[in-house]
Amino acid sequence: MCRLLGTYADLSTSSSSIHANNSLRYLSNSTFHKECSLAFCPNLHRNRLRVGTCKWQDKPASAKVHGYHGITLSPIAPTSACLHCIQERQSLFKPPVTVYDKYQSLSHRVHTYTPLSKSQASDQQLFHTTKKDMDSLVQHLHDPNSISYISQEAAAAIDELLMGPLGFSVDQLMELAGLSVASAIFEAYPVQANNRVLVICGPGNNGGDGLVAARHLHHFGYSLSVCYPKRTDKPLYHGLVTQLESLSIPFLLEDELPSILSSFDVVVDAIFGFSFRGQPRPPFDALIQKLVGLPNVVSVDIPSGWHVEEGDINGIGLHPDMLVSLTAPKLCARKFKGLHHFLGGRFVPPLIAEKFGLKLPPYPGTSQCVWIGKLPSIDVGSLRENYVGAVLLEEHLNADPFSQFKEWFEDAVAMGLPEPNAMTLATANKEGHPSARMVLLKGYDEHGFVWYTNYGSRKALELASNPWASIVFFWERLHRQARITGCVEKVSSEESDEYFHSRPRESQIGALVSAQSTVIAGRHVLDQAYEDLQSRYADKSIIIPRPDHWGGFRLQPEAFEFWQGRESRLHDRLTYTKEMAVDKSNWVIHRLAP
Repeated sequence: MCRLLGTYADLSTSSSSIHANNSLRYLSNSTFHKECSLAFCPNLHRNRLRVGTCKWQDKPASAKVHGYHGITLSPIAPTSACLHCIQERQSLFKPPVTVYDKYQSLSHRVHTYTPLSKSQASDQQLFHTTKKDMDSLVQHLHDPNSISYISQEAAAAIDELLMGPLGFSVDQLMELAGLSVASAIFEAYPVQANNRVLVICGPGNNGGDGLVAARHLHHFGYSLSVCYPKRTDKPLYHGLVTQLESLSIPFLLEDELPSILSSFDVVVDAIFGFSFRGQPRPPFDALIQKLVGLPNVVSVDIPSGWHVEEGDINGIGLHPDMLVSLTAPKLCARKFKGLHHFLGGRFVPPLIAEKFGLKLPPYPGTSQCVWIGKLPSIDVGSLRENYVGAVLLEEHLNADPFSQFKEWFEDAVAMGLPEPNAMTLATANKEGHPSARMVLLKGYDEHGFVWYTNYGSRKALELASNPWASIVFFWERLHRQARITGCVEKVSSEESDEYFHSRPRESQIGALVSAQSTVIAGRHVLDQAYEDLQSRYADKSIIIPRPDHWGGFRLQPEAFEFWQGRESRLHDRLTYTKEMAVDKSNWVIHRLAP
């Protein structure tokens, strides 16, 4: 028996350990049969706890899940540690949920999930980027002048203010800066393809940022080496070195680098920061020259050898592929021509932004870094994802495709994927000309899959002339697709009425307003019609009638395909097709070549 706190845990049978995703707490356990504890809260921004229990159990004989092991998660009585969560979220404590995962998978992992309650889902919205922030993010990608670039004097003044009246300490700022750098590297250079990382640290605060980044990169899964030629003799830096040594991260001598530099996938330049003046002195002058022309060099705040405002004026500085500006980009960053430019340091208070007139982009979600500057040209042909880990074998499938879909759909919901019910609906007119769009699944059972729309829309008119359609679900984080083909019919008026009146009142008004797929004179037409209907139905006791032109469709499946992404593009594709018999229809399973 093990006690588990949180919404997601990954139990690794290969290491006999339990750890919580998105949590910094970790506890090893020699076997799954001994008692252990682990904690984190779904409300991570509050640092409070939620309690549950889980147990390792044998595969139940009745379960049609050959080759699976089960983990059952069930909440237990509240403890004082999560009192605030308990008071606010009584609905968190709900019946057990069991999720199965294949023990034959490459990672040999068993995943345990708890679906989000409404209150948790509401909390998640706190992490979502607002429309205003999204507009700002898009603007700065197309207009670099929408962001402030600061001078050396302003950068020093901001640091002085942060570490003075605003109460930050140098080790706090260093920790936040290093985490930002590591997060940006993780975004630009995924660990699977860029595992070996060398961090070269200078004697000042920039070097400290590099030491912190090295620690975080190690925990992100990279293989780290550090070169720290002139160590700063202060307790803070001694502590940072000790932390890395405790992780068995090797420290290399600068004399060792020439022969091994090419063996690293990424090299981090944390040598000189914005306070550097003059020309680099030994041993850093030679080190910088060894890095010139090396691919995948990442500079922290300032490319080493550059003037903080004027750039590489002496022609001896680095020209990295990636720059991570901290707090705010410095003036020299305008001359940066590399592929990746990130801003890190999500700690600038409004007071500083106002005092120095800083225009900085919003950070998306919970990210510690944000892309700035112009996007590089994109080689579409080089964009690819390597699917590793999961398998889909015939013996894993349910005999009934509806049950198989239910399993996969519930997995997607339990994973917290955004809009797991989003699906591509493909239709064609009577001439066979196709069209496709994203819609939302609103119900499914053994009779089919239901969505709702305007009966005057293009898809509805096409279905009226050609009732055959296909829907496709893609659950990216699970590397799964489900494709379902069949004949479509309208649902009953009673079903449409019931669903229509379950929608938010604003959505009901929206259905009345929009003559979907027709040409209109402008946005003002919709806004005015919406405002008029809001006034008409201001009295909430008045029931809004479902318009005759709005209702549901049901696709009655004739075929299913379940697709599981696999390594080397050798994906698993298993189909269900109907085999008609005299008294009933059976589903026949076939494997298709990927």
